[in-house]
Amino acid sequence: MSQSSTFIDGFDNVTLVDGVVRLDLITVAQGAANTQPVPTKVGSLALPIQGFLRTTEQLNQVIARMVEQGILKRNEPTPAAAPAIEAAVDAALETSAKAKPTKSA
Repeated sequence: MSQSSTFIDGFDNVTLVDGVVRLDLITVAQGAANTQPVPTKVGSLALPIQGFLRTTEQLNQVIARMVEQGILKRNEPTPAAAPAIEAAVDAALETSAKAKPTKSA
């Protein structure tokens, strides 16, 4: 079995459909002079909700260790950001619920 590593700068286009969280993997490169950096999709990742939650918990544990070690300083979200975050989560959950097939009796 061959193993490979992929460097990414982050995620883009995170969706939840039929209980699967899908994330586009991106790198960011500087375009022409005086232009904005350009994100480029280099792959994708699909996780069932439980796998996504386990991954999120593991990442939160790593962040907590980095905060304890002084590598990072935790910033509290601004009060204005909270409604936008909640709305995005609600929209993703609503989209997922609509996408699920219904069972007929």
